[in-house]
Amino acid sequence: MTKLETVGIMCQNCRKPFKTQKVISTNEFGGKRTDFHAHAAGPQPLIHQVYTCTHCGYSTMPREDGDYNTTLKESTSWKIKEEITPLLTVNKKTGETNPIPGSLKYEWAAKILEWESSGIEGDDIRKIADMYLRASWCCVDEKDTEAERYFRLKAAHAFDVALETYGEVEPEERAILTYLVGELYRRAGHVVVAQTWFDQVKQEVTDPKAQEWVVAAAEQQRTSPREWFG
Repeated sequence: MTKLETVGIMCQNCRKPFKTQKVISTNEFGGKRTDFHAHAAGPQPLIHQVYTCTHCGYSTMPREDGDYNTTLKESTSWKIKEEITPLLTVNKKTGETNPIPGSLKYEWAAKILEWESSGIEGDDIRKIADMYLRASWCCVDEKDTEAERYFRLKAAHAFDVALETYGEVEPEERAILTYLVGELYRRAGHVVVAQTWFDQVKQEVTDPKAQEWVVAAAEQQRTSPREWFG
C-alpha cells in the first residue's frame, strides 16, 4: 500500500511555504507496463513524486538532501511567472489552489530544468527525459491519449539526445534506454521508427547474460507487442 506524509517546503522560486504529499513507501503489485510504468496496489504514487508550489507553480523532483534553498536564475523565475503561474486556478469557495494534474506537474518540472540548464542540450537531459516519461505515464492514468502521445515523443527525443551525449548514459544502461526509446515511439504510433530502435538493442548490450531480458523484450515488442511485462 502506498503511504504518504504531508511535508512543508519553502518554494525555491517565490519563497513562500507550501504543503505537499511525500511518498514514504509504495509497491509494484499492480504490475509494470512495457514502458516501465509501474502500478501500485492502492493509491498511485506517481502524482506525489513531484512537488509543485501552490502559489507560483514551481515544480521539482524531491531532493535527497532536502535542500530547497538554492536560487533560480532570474530568467527562469520570469518564465515561471509568465508561462506557469497563470495556469494555476483557485477554488472560489475555499480560496485554495485547485488540484494540478500529474502530467502538468512533470511538464512544468521538465521545462524549469530545461530553463535552468540552458535548454534540451544541457547536462540534465537525462533527468528531463525522465520527467517527460513520467508525464506520459500520468496521461495514461488521466485518460488523455493526445497528451500521452505528445509526452512520449518528447521523452523519446530527450532520451535520444542523452544517448548521443557523452557521459550522460552509463554503458550498462544503453541497451535499456535504446529499448525504451523504441517502445515510446511504438506507443506513439511511429512503428517503423520503433522497429529501428528495437533492432539496435543487441548492439548496445554489455552483459549478454544479465541483459538477455531486454533483448527478448525488444524482439517481443517488435514482432508481437504486449502491454505488460510478465
